[in-house]
Amino acid sequence: MQGKVAWITGGSKGIGQACAVELARAGCDIAFCDLGGEQETIHMVEALGRRALFVKGDVSDRASMEQVGARIAEVYGRIDILVNNAAFGVRKAFLDLEIADVERVWAVALWGVFHCSQIAARMMVKAGIKGSVISISSVHAERAFPMSTAYNAAKSGVNAMTLTWASELAQHGIRVNAIEPGWTDTPGERRYFSEELIREEGKKLPLGRLAEPSEIGKAARFLASEDAAYITGTILKVDGGFLLPMTTVRV
Repeated sequence: MQGKVAWITGGSKGIGQACAVELARAGCDIAFCDLGGEQETIHMVEALGRRALFVKGDVSDRASMEQVGARIAEVYGRIDILVNNAAFGVRKAFLDLEIADVERVWAVALWGVFHCSQIAARMMVKAGIKGSVISISSVHAERAFPMSTAYNAAKSGVNAMTLTWASELAQHGIRVNAIEPGWTDTPGERRYFSEELIREEGKKLPLGRLAEPSEIGKAARFLASEDAAYITGTILKVDGGFLLPMTTVRV
């Protein structure tokens, strides 16, 4: 992947940052958008000898993402890989949900994936690039976790869009896949769970621990690589067996 350009949404921390680092390690120059907090990712990518471009933007805002795409084209001249990582969740009982809660989750986690994928795919097709679109979905797409109505629905929608786009874009040589992480030790999880709870509940998982963000990043690196040249329309679980029947932990 030497010299290819990867665009990662939500790349300032967690899984998005890990995807940026792993793709840089594979030889990609990195462009990423987020709402801020970009310096750590920039330093990590540049330490690997690759270029890093940060463009501030909200994936739920189509005009903002059009500007991000234009800036990437201006600086790098191309997009070979898109990783849709940016997401947002509200953990609230169905009976207590506000319409604004659902709209915000879907704006980021569903519409954001649509906006960025369409912008990137149009650029790829115009340039004749046989690219790769990867969306970070979730085990929430397959198991209806309580308190997560909007997030469950958004991730199910991401999977459905992934399969649809894989079918439509195959004629252009563009591969479209998704990754379903299980419970992953990200800064977002630390907002809800203590170190002790994460450690103790992680022991109940089949592999005895939560995933590291880098393990999701490595899966993205694989799907973007030539080693996965015949893989499209796949929803790849990287969940440590989370969805296996013996899993009892609740997130």
